[in-house]
Amino acid sequence: MRFKVILALVNEKYQDNVIEAAKSAGATGVTILNARGEGIHAQKSFMGLTMEVQRDMLLFLVEDFIASNIMEAIYDAGHLSEHGNGIAFSLAVDRAIGLESQMPTMEKDAKDRYF
Repeated sequence: MRFKVILALVNEKYQDNVIEAAKSAGATGVTILNARGEGIHAQKSFMGLTMEVQRDMLLFLVEDFIASNIMEAIYDAGHLSEHGNGIAFSLAVDRAIGLESQMPTMEKDAKDRYF
């Protein structure tokens, strides 16, 4: 099987919707990591203290053939077309191990979609 990892940094108020939408589109799980960052606009400061925006990074390891559908679901559920609601991107995965518990579901999804 070929895999992609989808990384999504989304507005906190849409996080649960994004996770549910990704699962509905075929994701079998999610890892949530705490992250912070800065985009094109400088971070705001108040009395000399920088106001950092904390976000959770959602990491989905998915089969290559459903990655686009999951990305579209994340885009819609996270309102990523609106300024400041986050970003999502995917990367090819060279190798993945430890997926034994998810393989039956992944194999069933592949059979349902292709056969």
